[in-house]
Amino acid sequence: MPLLDEATELLAELVKLPSITPDDAGCQALIAERLALAGFECESMRFGDVSNLWARFGAGSPLLCFAGHTDVVPPGRLDQWDSDPFVPDIRDGFLFGRGAADMKSGVTAMLIAAEQFVRQTPRFDGSLAILLTSDEEGDAIDGTIKVVDTLTARGDHIDWCVIGEPSSREKAGDVIRIGRRGSLTGNIVVHGIQGHVAYSDQVDNPIKSFAPALAELCERHWDNGDDNFPPTSLQVVNIESGLGVANVTPPQLRAQMNFRFSPAWSELTLQSEVAAILDRHSVDADIDWHLQGQPFLTPPGRLIDTTVAVIRDVADIDTRLSTGGGTSDGRFIAPTGAEVVELGPANQTIHKVNECIRLTDLGVLIRMYREIAERLLT
Repeated sequence: MPLLDEATELLAELVKLPSITPDDAGCQALIAERLALAGFECESMRFGDVSNLWARFGAGSPLLCFAGHTDVVPPGRLDQWDSDPFVPDIRDGFLFGRGAADMKSGVTAMLIAAEQFVRQTPRFDGSLAILLTSDEEGDAIDGTIKVVDTLTARGDHIDWCVIGEPSSREKAGDVIRIGRRGSLTGNIVVHGIQGHVAYSDQVDNPIKSFAPALAELCERHWDNGDDNFPPTSLQVVNIESGLGVANVTPPQLRAQMNFRFSPAWSELTLQSEVAAILDRHSVDADIDWHLQGQPFLTPPGRLIDTTVAVIRDVADIDTRLSTGGGTSDGRFIAPTGAEVVELGPANQTIHKVNECIRLTDLGVLIRMYREIAERLLT
């Protein structure tokens, strides 16, 4: 079977499986079966409701790991899709379906590249592994972080990690991620006194008290970033209050905000700054903070050099190094000392209706992943 036909068929099989986080829906079993036939030792690691797969070929070091996730976000309103999101539809050179770009195409490419590499090079320096989770799009509590903890406890160390997240902008390889900003979420409860709107001296409207602080939070310029990281940003993503009637002030206001922060801040300094802003405006509030990940950065080294060279040789692209975008499971792997890069398809349609992947990019990614393994391990 021609390479692209094989890859397209495998990607279509994976897209058919409705693996809405944290349900793997059988993706990892399908992948493990293929990897076992290729000589990988496959280990299922289930924590809570989350499926994880660790598959390794070889026992020595250095260890190169391809990492990704099989879970996808919900499709949203089905009537907005041009085709069923879990029935892969190929048209105009693209494969459409939920997870096609984020990130079952990356998983497909790394699987086929790994099969090809060990078949063509059964003896090589070190080991090759694939790490998959079904909890990247969700809480990320029982996924990659638990696998990494397990590997660390038994002395397995990842030297290089290539994550197949949709890192590119327009075509595979035009951008790679060499780090990410941190992510910090705050759930705010502003307290007030419910009462009749006509008696303003007897009420404390939390909407009114929070508004000036909200304006300052949203207008604040947090930092300028640096040579490696874009500026810290804050987004308020939800505000809820009110009783649904026009003559009663609400007793509470609930809001949720998220920071994507550069190393200019820590989670503690951000929390302190938000508290100071609320105090300055006399806002009576409680905040429940959740840290999703610290900033991380892969320094110049063999993995970045190899990835940049491979992209240039395979696709004739001078790639751009970036730390922008959202979080990834690289935030759990990098703290172990591993060099981490993210290289995957274009991200223009991820999490959207009519998510899709350009099929020629799938073939390009397979060649890139295989070539990275060859240059690092042989």
